[in-house]
Amino acid sequence: MSHALDQAVLDQLFLEARTYNAWKPDPIPESTLRKLWDLARMGPTSANCSPARIVFVTSAAAKEKLKPALISNNVEKAMTAPAVAIVGHDLEFYEHLPKLFPHTDARAWFVGNQSLIETTAFRNGTLQGAYLILAARALGLDCGPMSGFDNAMVDKLFFPGGKVRSNFLCNLGHGSTKNIFPRSPRFAFEEACRIE
Repeated sequence: MSHALDQAVLDQLFLEARTYNAWKPDPIPESTLRKLWDLARMGPTSANCSPARIVFVTSAAAKEKLKPALISNNVEKAMTAPAVAIVGHDLEFYEHLPKLFPHTDARAWFVGNQSLIETTAFRNGTLQGAYLILAARALGLDCGPMSGFDNAMVDKLFFPGGKVRSNFLCNLGHGSTKNIFPRSPRFAFEEACRIE
């Protein structure tokens, strides 16, 4: 970890990467989705709690199941994407801590503390969703992360049982530039950061 990545890699991950709204029809092989998870799962989470749970919606039947939960502006984006990742977080993540963080009894930190469970699951699941985006870009995929859906409906349809909650969706594939927006501005260092 002693050298900076070259400019082409930085461009692919950040500087030239965009949020895509339209897609080429090329499917994503299951092997690529597995590689995607194998990369994303390696990003850090507190106590290695790893609460993210992902459903890759790829089949026509699964897309039809998802469709009623989408706001109208997101229907075409999701229905034409080769895959839609539903990024959720498991509210019972702490039950796996004896395996994932065996150094101490980390499970005991969470049992009975619903506020800590929810905060930890949401924060770390969101981080893992961001790692998923970077992993997808690293594998040559384009991403279209989005809100704009009925979380309760998605949870009922794709995460029955109530222990996993959806956070956001991320369309995946090879993007088309046919309706891409100009890049929006970002804050400069001086506007968002300080050094103390």
